[in-house]
Amino acid sequence: MSLLRWRSVGAGVRTAQRLMACLALALCAGAAGAQGLPPELQSAWKATRLSTNALSLYVQEIGGPPLIAINATTPRNPASVMKMVTTWTALSGLGPEYAWRTSFLAKDGGVVDAQGTLQGPLYLKAGGDPLLTVEEMWGLLRELRLRGIKNLGEVIVDRSLFGQVAEDPGAFDGAPNRPYNASPDAMMVSLGALRLVFQPDRVARKWVPIIDPPLQGVRVEGDIQWSNAACPGSPAVSTNVQSAGRDVVVRVSGTAAGSCGEFTVYRLALSQPEYFSSLFQMLWKELGGTLARGLKAGKVPGNVLPVVWRDSETLADTIRVINKKSNNVMARTLLLTLGAELIGPGATAETGARAALGVLQGQGVDTQGWVIDNGSGLSRGGRLTAKGLADMLAVAWRSPLMPEFMSSLAIAGVDGTVRRRLRNDEVKGMAHLKTGTLRDARALAGYVLGASGKRYILVSVVNDDQSGAVRRFDDALVSWLAAR
Repeated sequence: MSLLRWRSVGAGVRTAQRLMACLALALCAGAAGAQGLPPELQSAWKATRLSTNALSLYVQEIGGPPLIAINATTPRNPASVMKMVTTWTALSGLGPEYAWRTSFLAKDGGVVDAQGTLQGPLYLKAGGDPLLTVEEMWGLLRELRLRGIKNLGEVIVDRSLFGQVAEDPGAFDGAPNRPYNASPDAMMVSLGALRLVFQPDRVARKWVPIIDPPLQGVRVEGDIQWSNAACPGSPAVSTNVQSAGRDVVVRVSGTAAGSCGEFTVYRLALSQPEYFSSLFQMLWKELGGTLARGLKAGKVPGNVLPVVWRDSETLADTIRVINKKSNNVMARTLLLTLGAELIGPGATAETGARAALGVLQGQGVDTQGWVIDNGSGLSRGGRLTAKGLADMLAVAWRSPLMPEFMSSLAIAGVDGTVRRRLRNDEVKGMAHLKTGTLRDARALAGYVLGASGKRYILVSVVNDDQSGAVRRFDDALVSWLAAR
């Protein structure tokens, strides 16, 4: 054999060996990585026209070896799949029975004169409740009235549980009035969003706007055009929030078909402190109370006693809302709560992230390369690895808290963010999942029950300008696991 031929054969053998090793680990990029997929999934992946360089994929039978591992240790932006990290670390770090307390306090527990005037200020200790509603706030104030308190001098709101966490709601994507961009706050009510209800006046062929809650100084201007068309789906309504002196104007435009009937949109119009102050004064006035000097920021002194308080729903119940509905501001508030409880008051996103990483590292989860950022996934800087997240899901599965965590995830074809996906009989109800969606990131993670009774962990993350193309592949992946 000639030297040239020997070198050619040797090079071919070495190339084949490298290729076989690459496929065995399923870590190669490009076409080689795609070949690491099972044959049933290769065509679905090719149909995405995405490079495997953009994909991190890890699939494992619980208690068994990995089935697929492609770029599994590459940190990528997981979008809202980040909420799995926030909810799991809070659940395991604080306990399922954890609840947020919102308290009113006063000197000597609230002393009033014959006219119902409270002696001294009324203090409000904000507890960081991520889902305190207007109705619940009204109930707290009603409890004050039942105790004979009618006339208030001033209300001092103590938000010191969190530090300076307010952010520009338009910083992420230039849409400052969209509720998903709401800033967290220790004294947040109804997520800080206004509900705009549009009622049809079929005689006049126009839409009548209603603001809920009807806060003083907030009004709607503009017109939604009436259409006689058959209802095409959600009305196309645009909003623009503007200042007009001391007032706030929500300018609306667009078209809505009368056949659709009443519809609702939610918008941010005020900062969290402004929203709460206006809401408090409105509710207190409705209950027959008076307020002489308004609300201001401060701290609760040590010489006051509780008057009334309210404990929230448990953390186990709260994370179902966060994960199934993928609520950003609630997830951010939960991360701050974790930081406040494990590291100390004055919590910030940084201390919350540090607390979450500490919980995971104590559980043996490899968090190398992770950036938790604000805990919601509404971020360009958040990073997770597919293998690390799968490790976390395996830890959660082995935990006594598994039922609480798993029940917070959306059920394929049934509810949450996957209620309209995977609805065929073979897959519907077989997977508990969390989705993630940003302009250049798509992710899917969770648990899938196979036809054999075995259960699988999957984590799929794509970062690419065309990442939306991965949806059908992800659905095919879940279907493939459900059929195993």
